[in-house]
Amino acid sequence: MEAATEASQAVAGVKPRSDKKPEATVRAIYRKLSRTWGRQHWWPAETPFEVIVGAVLTQNTSWTNVERAMANLRAAAVLNVEGIRELPLPKLEELVRSSGYFRQKAQRLKNFVAFLDARYSGSLERMFATPTEQLRSELLTQHGIGPETADSILLYAGGHEIFVIDAYTRRILQRHLTVSAGAKYDEIRNLIERALQREQPMESCPSSRQIRPQVHEASAMSTAQRSPLAQVYNEMHGLLVQVGKHYCLKQQPKCEVCPLGSMLPISIEQSVAGSGSRKTKAAGVQASPANTARKGKDVIVF
Repeated sequence: MEAATEASQAVAGVKPRSDKKPEATVRAIYRKLSRTWGRQHWWPAETPFEVIVGAVLTQNTSWTNVERAMANLRAAAVLNVEGIRELPLPKLEELVRSSGYFRQKAQRLKNFVAFLDARYSGSLERMFATPTEQLRSELLTQHGIGPETADSILLYAGGHEIFVIDAYTRRILQRHLTVSAGAKYDEIRNLIERALQREQPMESCPSSRQIRPQVHEASAMSTAQRSPLAQVYNEMHGLLVQVGKHYCLKQQPKCEVCPLGSMLPISIEQSVAGSGSRKTKAAGVQASPANTARKGKDVIVF
């Protein structure tokens, strides 16, 4: 909570450079990043079930750790509904150990398959044919599946038109004075969905020559057929992840070299007027409490 308070104090009383509405800021961010970096090919997976497994395993850990666990599951030929169903729980725990909280995550995978069997006779196709809000409500009743994991499953595995909010998104939009530190998950999601309703998917290649962070290779799921709006949500989330990982850091954000640096509503100097070195100034805006892992909740780390 102290971090959020410091963030609020850092920008308090500083007049924004413009009176741009939050929706306009979100659209400007999408257009700027898509022109600069192009498609991100997220989610890296070959099947919808791989996306679901990845969405569970990446809670509170890095994607590198998840990739090791996924490789173990793939090597054991159990990275599918039947494989997780039949695999003894202790063996599943061993295979996903690298993802951290491996006992909880293994049980969550078992629980998901049990839910899929009971509600949809084990068919992902039937499950994803369910209307978005109904399926979202059902997923949220499963222990260990919170809004971020549920929405990742819906968007990336099922192609549903719903946006995923993570710690990176919160941090970026808060620093651009687009959302408050205390904004709720669905408030931010609804804002972004309103803002991007009429946007179109980006071109496959960026038009800018600016160096961009490394992207995932195209995969069956990243190139899967989906509606234009679902594709926009897909790419916007992937782009924000790149900004959060490489530029909009918790400490000492790299605003001067970030593609969104010129869009900041306040300058780094203004936000921490009277502070010490420029490096200290850059760190003046802290991450929100939402960036902290919450026990029992889903916090996805890419």
